[in-house]
Amino acid sequence: MRVLLIAYDNDSHIHWFPIGLGYLAAALRDAGHEVEIYNQDQYHWPEEHLTAFLDSNCFDMVGLGVCAGYYQYRKLLAISKAIRATKNYVFYVLGGHGPSPEPEFFLRKTRADAVVIGEGEETIVELTNTLEGGGWLDKIKGLAHWEKGAVKTTEPRPVIKDIDSIPFPAWDLFPMDYYALLRVAGAENRDRVFPVLSSRGCPYRCNFCYRMDDEARLRSADGISKEIKELRERYAINFIVFADELLMTSEKRVIELAGMLCRDHPGLKWSCNGRLNFATPKVLTAMKEAGCVEINYGIECFDNDVLAKMNKQLTMQQIDRGMQATWAARITPTPNFIFGSIGETAETLWASVDFLLSQTGQKALRTIRPVTPYPGSDLYSHAIQRGLLKGPEDFYERAHVNSDLRSVNFTSMSDEKFDECLLDANNVLIDAYFDRVKVDHKKQLATLYHDRDGAFRGFRQS
Repeated sequence: MRVLLIAYDNDSHIHWFPIGLGYLAAALRDAGHEVEIYNQDQYHWPEEHLTAFLDSNCFDMVGLGVCAGYYQYRKLLAISKAIRATKNYVFYVLGGHGPSPEPEFFLRKTRADAVVIGEGEETIVELTNTLEGGGWLDKIKGLAHWEKGAVKTTEPRPVIKDIDSIPFPAWDLFPMDYYALLRVAGAENRDRVFPVLSSRGCPYRCNFCYRMDDEARLRSADGISKEIKELRERYAINFIVFADELLMTSEKRVIELAGMLCRDHPGLKWSCNGRLNFATPKVLTAMKEAGCVEINYGIECFDNDVLAKMNKQLTMQQIDRGMQATWAARITPTPNFIFGSIGETAETLWASVDFLLSQTGQKALRTIRPVTPYPGSDLYSHAIQRGLLKGPEDFYERAHVNSDLRSVNFTSMSDEKFDECLLDANNVLIDAYFDRVKVDHKKQLATLYHDRDGAFRGFRQS
């Protein structure tokens, strides 16, 4: 079969490599299917371009995956309309963290033919083979589809236990030089940046997280090393972003990966998502020696009671100790905070603000977003049970209009008070950031003119 996979435009100038599409493309191609990528992300084509493209080219299947989010949802509706406007019929399949928890809602809103629920490599191949052979879709695990005017959902498909068995993403089908221009924290303008997954899933279950698998499946260090080697040799990548939900799953795991990187990839720079309970001097020293320059930490709130209600399995003491250790190791920690979870108050918000202000070495602007109960998360189920949400239609069409705006208020304060608190808190954070930038820029100016600093390259932003 001839399959078109859509890399949609999320309004970024340079997009992340769509690693999920890369894996699906590799799986489909290995199964003998012809795969093409539609790069709306690179070219910022309007949806009308997609309709014309489908009118001019015959495909048997078109696939699109999105996460749960207000922008992605609205983009999905626009792309779906464009697909259904083509004169050539094409089997339309959805996937990703957005449609997976609420497949029937997404099938009805998009007029798609099927939703791949959860991990997609095995399901998409079986679906394509079944369509090609004229078989029954209800035999395919992990699929929601139309049958006689109703939506039928098959039994769940088990996750892929041996993720080393999954082929590397089909990089050659994508504009790799475009994706290598991505800018991330810790990367310099001349770096060529690219994401790699060292694992799938997460051993933790924070109540606001919408992922659907309950375990972490780890790739072998040798398999990761081989993938990085290919990226370095074929595409001159010198900065890896480990895009796992969580790379720091244990001390043993991190030290193993750091040892491999030191041995096989000296000089490589990299960043990852981490947890502060594993941010010990021993672990961080190993990471630094292996080339780590930045760790993204999901802190969420600087209050033990709220952290417990989130099921973060993290304490203020671990947060404080881990952040200090990260700075001491000369790795930049990037802390992320949200507000409005169960048990939050104005006082817990300002405790988070004070903690962020205490991180005086922070170079990036950090603001605090409201918590969002995405479908698939425990918090979403809680909102449904409490009558705060009626379901996916209520979430996507009414409540979730922007990730920086309150969608559901889980606190005891009024909606107006909630919004005013976030406004005040983020005003303080923004003022502090630009005050710091002003001081840093003036120091650079003094060094430039007093010491005639020939290395100065101007106040440039990537």
